[in-house]
Amino acid sequence: MKYPFDVNKAITWLGDTADLIFVFFDPIGQALCKRTLQLVEQLNEKHAERIKFYLSKADEAGHESDRQRVMMQIVQELCKRPGLNRTGFDMPTIYVPSLNLKGSRCANQIEEVCKEIEKTINQTIQNTLNSLERDCDQIYQLVEDKLRDDSLRSSRNMRARFQGFCYGLVGMIIPVLLLVTFLISSAHSTLNSLLGSNLMLTLDIYLGSLSSLWRSVPKDYTSYVIFFILGMALVMLLVAKYSSRTVPTLSRKQKKKLNEISDYVLSTVKNKKQTLYQEYLRQSVAEQDL
Repeated sequence: MKYPFDVNKAITWLGDTADLIFVFFDPIGQALCKRTLQLVEQLNEKHAERIKFYLSKADEAGHESDRQRVMMQIVQELCKRPGLNRTGFDMPTIYVPSLNLKGSRCANQIEEVCKEIEKTINQTIQNTLNSLERDCDQIYQLVEDKLRDDSLRSSRNMRARFQGFCYGLVGMIIPVLLLVTFLISSAHSTLNSLLGSNLMLTLDIYLGSLSSLWRSVPKDYTSYVIFFILGMALVMLLVAKYSSRTVPTLSRKQKKKLNEISDYVLSTVKNKKQTLYQEYLRQSVAEQDL
């Protein structure tokens, strides 16, 4: 028999996904072959609590003594493997009642198998519905956290822009004041003829104190003072550039999308969970009544 895939890997993958793993030992076939037992041992290493052992076709195993012999042989082979040697080993006998053509009186525990399946399905449905509600709350919380973080980022960007604007304004005002006060102190008469006496009087009122400082600076040190003030202005501009750096934020489209997701999860998905749970309860009650 050749398959286009690895059969053993496919079964182990299904074992990782399934809630129950049934191992059927056929008393007629080669149930104890090495390949089967190795695969069962691999599954038992990860999912021992999910594995259930059954003697299938138990009605075809002969009389009660024959069935006991078959079961003893299976148990002995399983106990030889350390991974399968466990306490409380249970292996119910099952068969399909409608195919019991020989009229065997073998105890059939297939109803217990059906109850085990039904119990697992009910538990899985409850866990899935509870997980759905938790996931809805988690999605809503993630959206809220992301929007709150974006709001904090926007506030930080606004403060950074304001600080950058203030530093930049200071960095630009300093050279202008430097130039104006220097011209007032060094070329007062020339400016008076160009700007007029009224404007010069206004400049003297507001910038007279700074102009007097220029007059107090010795001429040999004037260039040094100018370079120092220009350096300060350059530093302020660099500080303005550094402090005005912003972090990326969500666009209006992205925030609108997140709000839509949050509203959909709360108003549609979470309400759907309540509807599904009520339907599940109605089905469970109906089945019990039947």
